[in-house]
Parts: sequence; structure tokens; C-alpha cells
Amino acid sequence: MRRSRTVVTGIGLATPGGVGAEATWRRLCAGTPTASTDPRLAGLPVDFSCRVPDEELTAALGPGLRWRTDRFIHLALAAAREAVQDAGLAPGEWDADRVGVVIGVGSSSRDTDLPVVQRLTSGEYQKISPTTVPRALPNMAAGEIAADLGAKGPGFGVSTACASGATAIGVGRQLLLGGLCDIALVGGAESGCGPLVGMGFWRLGALSARRHDPAGASRPFDTERDGFVLAEGAGVLVLERAEHARARGATARAVLSGFGATSDAHHPTSPHPDGEGAARAVRAALAEADLTPDDVHHVNAHATSTPLNDRVEAAVLHRIFRRPPPVTATKSILGHSLGAAGAVEAAVCVLSLHHQTVHPTANLDAPEPGIDLDIVTKAPRTCRIDTVLSTSFGFGGQNAVLVLQTP
Repeated sequence: MRRSRTVVTGIGLATPGGVGAEATWRRLCAGTPTASTDPRLAGLPVDFSCRVPDEELTAALGPGLRWRTDRFIHLALAAAREAVQDAGLAPGEWDADRVGVVIGVGSSSRDTDLPVVQRLTSGEYQKISPTTVPRALPNMAAGEIAADLGAKGPGFGVSTACASGATAIGVGRQLLLGGLCDIALVGGAESGCGPLVGMGFWRLGALSARRHDPAGASRPFDTERDGFVLAEGAGVLVLERAEHARARGATARAVLSGFGATSDAHHPTSPHPDGEGAARAVRAALAEADLTPDDVHHVNAHATSTPLNDRVEAAVLHRIFRRPPPVTATKSILGHSLGAAGAVEAAVCVLSLHHQTVHPTANLDAPEPGIDLDIVTKAPRTCRIDTVLSTSFGFGGQNAVLVLQTP
């Protein structure tokens, strides 16, 4: 029996490029990086990040939710509301018991933790808010979306570090194919630009130290890359089985035809040096989609701008493809939003399919010798795009790959 197709009927984004999918797309096509000095990181070795515009986020949410929820939840809610609207759904009219929510979060925000630690060390434990625990739990992005939109089906968070958003999309697809729900709101959210997360990554040697040029700091595949740029953001997709979307007269924006997930089983923070696990994830996603590498027209790469990860990913793409298709690196413009990145990039892939356009990679002035990929730079490239591959890799050797196609 032919397996049911899973379609994307709506997308929502809250990124440093803007709150809203089209605002983000315009920034990506302009090729202008969003990194800038971050006052919260003042005096630290790395004092810049990519932040979502506060005024746009406030306008999207209103004031009611902000006092009791953390910022990663604000981002998730803004993206989810847009995705549901984009899908033409009316929450009060759907079968709430058949609507699931799966949101990936790498570690949740640390914005809540730092003032708590400061109050504990100063002996002011009475001033710790009773909202401290619920506002920062990783699963509360899914929980708050469910409460906000009235989604009463399966709901949970997943965490596979920087692959969390992509993993959540794959898990949501399995919920649909398993018959546990008719609609799944899936994606990722993260707000990790504060000093605790920033200094943790800096001590690992993962962050760019390009303080003199924040906008030029994220430079995937470039010879002068020295680490990623911290970012925040959220991406949410509405998934449905094709027959369900058709029955309600919805327009499919894309088909989610394949998902592959593997583990390197190698090292806590470094990828396997030959990319074996990542390659298996790509092959698994293509096999589930019943496609060959020759069918792929574009790759939205994980491309963090760290020296080792970019080199390994390029090697994986050469192993999979006889001639790799056009590649772009969304993180060069929006930064690395950690657990949200895979979902943000999946939504960007839907936009690439819609516009038949690959957005440019920023800051690629001198590609590292040997990488030898067709990386789109300087300006958007209009070309035939029927199939897009999106790669996401996380600490712990977690690999998640998505295949999206035109309907």
C-alpha cells in the first residue's frame, strides 16, 4: 500500500531577519548578516550575537504572555501563530484532540537561570519567582503553543542539541503517519544569546572571536572562519497528511517526503571525522523519499562556520553527490540559533521551493581549498528547485536530515 504523503501547509518564522516568514526571506535574499554588538554580552570576550527585533516580537505577541514565559517561548509562539494563519486554520474550528505539537529546544533559555543564581548567591532566595521552573522547562514551548492555540493532541518537546528543530519535524511527521493526529505543529525555538550560554560556547572554542567585525563573523566554508555566531529564533511548520489537507481545501506549500536520523556514537562535541553518521542520515532521508542524490536540486547546509564541521559536511556532500547541487548557508546571515536552526532552515527551504530561488551565503570571500562546492554567494540564484535537502547536526553526534519537495 502506498504510504500517505505529508505536506507542509503553513510556515512561521521569528528570526534576527525579522518576525515573519517574508521579512526573514527578504533579509536572506539581501544577503545582509544580522550580527551586531549585544549589550548583554558587554565586557565579555565575545560581545555580539544575532537577536530577534524586540519591537517586532512585542507587536506579534502583545503584552499578556511575556511576564510569565521565557523568551524562547515568546519566539515559538510568534512563529506558531503565523504558521497556523498561513495554513488557513482556525483553531476554534479544528478537531483539537487531533492536533499535535512537537517543538525542539536544545537546552531552553538561560535568561531565567542567571538572575536566580545571583539571588541565591546573595542570600535573597525569597525573591526567586514561583514561575522560575515552568517558564524555563524545554517542553514548555510545546505546552504554551498548545494552550495558546487549543491543540489537545500529542504534545512534547524533543532535544537533540542543534538538530532539535529538524528532529521535531521528523517526529511530527511520524505522529501523522502513525495516525495519532491529523495536524502537527512542529519546529524549534531557542534563545541562547545570554552570557551563560555565550561563555560556555566560547570556552569550547566554538564561537567566532571577530569582535572588530560582527557582521563578517559568520563565514561558512571560508578560509577565515573561526566559529559560529550565537543567535536566537524560532521556526514552526504546519504538517498534515495530504488527504487531510485536501479535504479541507488547504494549499500544500511543500511535501515533506523524507527524514533521516542517526547517531555518530563518537564524541560529545566533535563530528565523526569522516562524516559517516551524517552520510547515513542523508541516505536514509533520500531512501524514505524514494529519491536518488541526482534528484536533489539544492542543499541548505548546516554550515555553522566552525573549521571542522564545515570541512566534514563538505566531505559528506561530496561522498553523497557525484556533483553537489547549489548550496547555501542560512547561518551566515541569521547566525546559529542552536535548537531552532533546523526548523528555521526547513521553513527557508519551503520558501526556496516557493520562489524557486536559493538565497546567497554571506561572507564567503575565499572558499577553503578542497571544499569545492557550488555555494551561492553575492546574490540570490533563480533556478529549478523541485527537491531540497536540509542538514542538521548536533552535539552528542545527533544527525537529522529532511527532504522537502514541490507539491
